[in-house]
Amino acid sequence: MARNVLVTGGNRGIGLCIARAFDDAGDNVVVTHRSGEPPEGLRGVRCEVTDSASVDAAFAEAEELLGGPVEVLVANAGVTRDGLLMRMSDEDFDTVVDTNLAGAFRCARRAVKGMIRLRRGRIVLISSVVGLYGSPGQANYAASKAGLVGLARAVSRELGGRGITANVVAPGFIETDMTAALPEERQQAYLGSIPAGRFGRPEEVASAVRFVASDEASYITGAVIPVDGGLGMGH
Repeated sequence: MARNVLVTGGNRGIGLCIARAFDDAGDNVVVTHRSGEPPEGLRGVRCEVTDSASVDAAFAEAEELLGGPVEVLVANAGVTRDGLLMRMSDEDFDTVVDTNLAGAFRCARRAVKGMIRLRRGRIVLISSVVGLYGSPGQANYAASKAGLVGLARAVSRELGGRGITANVVAPGFIETDMTAALPEERQQAYLGSIPAGRFGRPEEVASAVRFVASDEASYITGAVIPVDGGLGMGH
């Protein structure tokens, strides 16, 4: 049966691949985007996840397009502002945490209103291997992505009895425009630390997201699913 799916930041990269995977499976999909137009073949709504009023408006518009409450939320919207700890500004730290962590919180808070009424729902938070593995120059990003684990587990304990699950999918190095732009020697250094010996594909992340959002995963909640070729070994 087709479900109503909302993917934040679903207009490019991994988010777009996730949105297309749900769409290809026959689900009703809406993506959020901050600017421009929605991707070809997908419906989109404007949303700034750092603003609660914008999140509320985006959900209302998405629910109108979908014809009912959001049943699957994929919180994927994120930013980076890398820099060494000693030189990182308050603004760079706050911006990343407000988007990646608080943004996911705002979206989850709004999504569960409809899910509670339905007595079912799937929340999937897109984290990163960096959240638990750490990465120099990414104190803000790592903190924001680690925080998603605590958020998912708190939601799981609050709402697990209502048929709602909350899980984290933590990608490692994935073939995107960002990794393709890295210098060759940097790419080789990263590859050397990945047991699988290659970067992942966006489709592999999308498959994990679709699984934890499926009926087959109804007894999985509060989990961190790594899609990193063994880089983090679950940490």
